Amino acid sequence: MRPAGEVRLALIQAARDIVAQIGQPDRGATLAEMAAAVGSKCPLGRDVARRYVDNMHRSGDLKKVGERRVPNRNRPVYEYAPVFTDGEVLVRGVAVLSNCMSSWTR
Repeated sequence: MRPAGEVRLALIQAARDIVAQIGQPDRGATLAEMAAAVGSKCPLGRDVARRYVDNMHRSGDLKKVGERRVPNRNRPVYEYAPVFTDGEVLVRGVAVLSNCMSSWTR
């Protein structure tokens, strides 16, 4: 499997930062907020960001946690949050490896 690219990593980090800043588990970052956070580091168009976020949602890197009404938009927008934090991925990976090794030694 190919490693994640720079834009994908930047969008995940932006989602983590925004969710941490909000501080509520049932709230997340909108597409526009993530694109604006990444846009300060590298120029990223809204269409490109939308495609990346859709692909990240489909692959399981981001999850939809709710909807929010925003100004200048008739429909509510989705809020996204990262599925795992770095620590959770590490613990999850160690647990999988531990289960594999214990079943292998039986």
